[in-house]
Amino acid sequence: MQQILTFGAYTVRLFPGEGSRDVLYCPLFAEEAAAVWQRLPASRPVLAAVSGMDWNRDLSPWPAAKAFRDGEDFSGGGARFLGELSSHIIPGVEAALGFAPASRAVCGYSLAGLFALWAAWQTDLFDRVASVSGSLWFDGFVDFLRQTPPRRRLRKVYLSLGDREKNAKDPRMAAIEDCTRRAAALLRDSGAAVELEMNPGGHFRDAAARMAKGIAALYRV
Repeated sequence: MQQILTFGAYTVRLFPGEGSRDVLYCPLFAEEAAAVWQRLPASRPVLAAVSGMDWNRDLSPWPAAKAFRDGEDFSGGGARFLGELSSHIIPGVEAALGFAPASRAVCGYSLAGLFALWAAWQTDLFDRVASVSGSLWFDGFVDFLRQTPPRRRLRKVYLSLGDREKNAKDPRMAAIEDCTRRAAALLRDSGAAVELEMNPGGHFRDAAARMAKGIAALYRV
């Protein structure tokens, strides 16, 4: 049965893990959370789906120019959101669950996938991360991975892309496959077990199914 928790502007929908003590945190719009959950295999973790984010603020690790002409710039509020996760959301969720997790993972799609990988690299909170069609083209991100040592060795990293994402008209976004492959190499060099999967189609195809596949992969170690 789904449980709903509130932490200021953020809402967490907790989906039970059928006896699992693995907990996975995911910035995910409320309407998408159930779709992802329904596609997970029976041996699934507890899913803590976090909503209420300002996408371009909370999920960008530092300021950067906007990706779309009619969009807005990325304001770089990722550190503040990560602070909310580490100080309030994660302790509150795990108090509600009544147990310390056997493993704690983070995942995300698109810009949330960028945030997930940055957060896992930046802190020692998580031992697994899935970045599904993650925005790893984001200005300076691959350099960040190369120049900054991880806070802990990640046990498993799952990365995926649509095989047509590199055909984006914007040259920054068209670098996504190259950036993702470079990130995968750096992650392997850090000692993580890395799985990189190419899916058919562009960025927005079968998002819930891709997310579920990435989450399931985190527990095949």
